[in-house]
Amino acid sequence: MSAASAVRGFARRTLALARAEVLHVIRDRASLVQIIVMPLVQLLVLSNVATFAVKRSPVYFVDFDHSPASRGIVTRFAASDLFDIVGQSASPDAANEAMLRGDATLVVTIPRDFERDLVRDKAAPIGLDLNAEKGSAAGIVQSYAAQTLTDYAAELGTEIVPTPRNVIDGPPSEIPPHPGAAHIDVRLRSWYNQTLDYKHYMVPGILVALVTMIGTLLTAQNIAREKEMGTLEQLNVTPIGKAEFITAKLLPFWVLAMIDLMLGLAVARLVFDVPIRGSLVLLMGSAGLYMIVALAIGLWISALVETQQQAMFTSFFVIMIYLLMSGLLTPIDSMPHWVQVASLVNPVRHFVSISRAILVKGAGLAEISTQLVTLAVFAVGFLTLAIRQYRKRAA
Repeated sequence: MSAASAVRGFARRTLALARAEVLHVIRDRASLVQIIVMPLVQLLVLSNVATFAVKRSPVYFVDFDHSPASRGIVTRFAASDLFDIVGQSASPDAANEAMLRGDATLVVTIPRDFERDLVRDKAAPIGLDLNAEKGSAAGIVQSYAAQTLTDYAAELGTEIVPTPRNVIDGPPSEIPPHPGAAHIDVRLRSWYNQTLDYKHYMVPGILVALVTMIGTLLTAQNIAREKEMGTLEQLNVTPIGKAEFITAKLLPFWVLAMIDLMLGLAVARLVFDVPIRGSLVLLMGSAGLYMIVALAIGLWISALVETQQQAMFTSFFVIMIYLLMSGLLTPIDSMPHWVQVASLVNPVRHFVSISRAILVKGAGLAEISTQLVTLAVFAVGFLTLAIRQYRKRAA
């Protein structure tokens, strides 16, 4: 056989196989949706999520002065689209609680006699307390706050003089003098993550991604494999009840995910020096509840598809959006407002918040109760939906 004939035969067989694959994809509507529609949806959604621009950061004001100058600072922050005023009082304890709950990223403290000191002594301090749990995002919020204060100071004909990072005590005389110019002494304090180590922000979120992958992807593929092998139909006609079958299928993955979480916590502490300030019992209990949600989503996906390939693509589609809309890679504050609202129905977001709050902040049950209740609702809803879909397909 000549070389030309060999090339023509190779090309003919290759084109025939390629045509068969194209026809298979076209005829299989589920695969067509997975290949064409899902990537487009991911592109449209994730392009808005993966950004480090921080907007509408929640700010809490502690105003002891209640003067026109202090009210002017509040007004300046409120007029900016970079901040949302979530609270204002003369109680530092209320501001501390808001920071611990995650309701505030920045606390601005205006001391008594702020306006009087600025006029009489040409210097007045102001405090910025940052939730540094978010690592580099805290630096962005800090720069936005400093720029807002600088603009306001220019209106008053004063200057901004920041103290060194994390210096929270000391009289204004320690600030480099600016002869003849009034200035506002900005005193910065970073909470929870004073070194702004981004690993303290990322590692707890990556642990959530780990258990999510196990709970959703492996569960969906495992039951889909039973369908492909034909054993699922055989099991459905045996005396084994559906609840027993589902529990037996899901329980090993639940245990495996919990073991992986414990191993991941050990690595996070020993390798990355991530602090564990809260209760490990509370964290593991929250993880157990979250795993029910993840397993239920995997079961639901497996009931919708027929093959392992479809289960893998569908799970990947769901997990990608869940993870990137959870605040795992970029803070929720940096996302567009509509994405922030949509992410409220994302169970991964709530468990990411829980893990970071317990590990980095040392939050207790009261501070994460809202997220726990939300996860409980998701667990009941997704599990009910998955079992109903499974029974429908089995019938």
